[in-house]
Amino acid sequence: MNVFTFHSAKTTVGTAIGALCRPPTRQHVPGLHHAECLTKMTLGASIVSPSRMQLRHLTMFAAWESQAAIDDFLADSKLGRALAKGWHVRMEFQRRWGHVSEFAGLPESVGEQDPAAPVVAVTLARMKLPQLPRFIHWGRPVEQLVRDHPGTALAIAAIRLPRTVSTFSVWKSQQEMVDMVRGHSAVPRPKRHAVAMVERKRKDFHFEFTTLRFKPIAEHGNWEGRTQIVPT
Repeated sequence: MNVFTFHSAKTTVGTAIGALCRPPTRQHVPGLHHAECLTKMTLGASIVSPSRMQLRHLTMFAAWESQAAIDDFLADSKLGRALAKGWHVRMEFQRRWGHVSEFAGLPESVGEQDPAAPVVAVTLARMKLPQLPRFIHWGRPVEQLVRDHPGTALAIAAIRLPRTVSTFSVWKSQQEMVDMVRGHSAVPRPKRHAVAMVERKRKDFHFEFTTLRFKPIAEHGNWEGRTQIVPT
């Protein structure tokens, strides 16, 4: 797993459902290690809001052998061409916390990171469905914290029913992200994330969960009219 991508694109419902049901695999896409296809959610939105599952807004998080493999996928496949019309960021792995089987081969860390440098955080979780009400209760305040935090350049969530959820956030600096996690940010109710993690440790919401941290290396396209989202 040499390079990672996160993609977001508005597409047709048919394309999105096809990707959710039949995501690209390494058997059919040269150079792909693993891909997670999900539909975008608005962080902190009401549970019954249309913002909770936007079937026309497809996201994909993927691990690749090389940037050339990414270029070929975007140019030569139907799904790739649909995603190429949106926005994506290419990333180098830095740190892993937790465990999801598809990314179990990643080390915990690849060395020192600059606390002042921009960073991308991706969470991926497989839900215990009976724990969904607890997860919503404790998770929505955290979503709102990340969404509204002055240190984020972009923050969204994504879902693939019935049990996979993810968040993706671009941070202006690694230090601002770490301060948020530890409850040290100068924002209202700064300990929402820390409190939720204590509750998760008491009784887990998930049967698999990981947080992955990345160094952004390039971005392409635009996100709802925005370009140059990753701070430089």
